Amino acid sequence: MRLTLTQLSTMTLTPRFVKNIPENIEDGVIYISMEYATAIHKCCCGCGREVVTPFSPTDWQLTFDGKAVSLYPSIGNWSFPCQSHYWIVNNEVKNGYKWSKKQIESCRKNDKQIKDKYYKQNWWKWW
Repeated sequence: MRLTLTQLSTMTLTPRFVKNIPENIEDGVIYISMEYATAIHKCCCGCGREVVTPFSPTDWQLTFDGKAVSLYPSIGNWSFPCQSHYWIVNNEVKNGYKWSKKQIESCRKNDKQIKDKYYKQNWWKWW
């Protein structure tokens, strides 16, 4: 079941801190593994696909204030048929605008450049 823009903008996710990501991902829950520096949740459009957000200097950053979580940057599910786009801010899902193919391609190119630059400058840390 797909959600309307109004439903999506009022959706909240419950953070659940876990060591390992469970086999069955529940709707409305964002599972966070600090040990593996990643989070996973079901796509907030309702398509049911699992969205994995790794934490790193070039991927997502997680903030937790003791009650609520936020992820930055936004989540763009460009490889999914739904191509949903949203933010998770203080457990709330904030709907993003639909991106054009040109915007998606530009974002992917920029992400690759950021990763290439970061890992080229920090290669010695991995030895």
